[in-house]
Amino acid sequence: MVAVRGQAYDGRGPRPGTRRWGPFDAPLRTLIHDGSNDDLWYLCRGDDPTDVYVFHEPNGPSGGRPSRIELAAFLAAANGSPEHRALLGMIGSLVGTDRADLALGTPTPEPGAAGAEPTPGEAASSI
Repeated sequence: MVAVRGQAYDGRGPRPGTRRWGPFDAPLRTLIHDGSNDDLWYLCRGDDPTDVYVFHEPNGPSGGRPSRIELAAFLAAANGSPEHRALLGMIGSLVGTDRADLALGTPTPEPGAAGAEPTPGEAASSI
């Protein structure tokens, strides 16, 4: 949840007190970024779960038109904008902290090794 103009808002549906969605309405959308100029950026999914894209809803006074940006194109732009950083943060939050040990190279037992009997050499060296 984020606060939009002092109201709780989960990113789904038109934001409180603003225009309705346009021709790019998506069944599922999550607010990525609410810009200081009132532009809105959403991560959207169409009816097909593989149809994932970014939807930009410009502020009214700018005269801009809502636009759909394919996810690959949005990520490839890598322009460091607030909406780009916010999306990368959302993607990064999907990575569980329990997986961090694997990335750091922390040794873990091989599958099935926990109940294995020691070899004769291992038994002698542990005494």
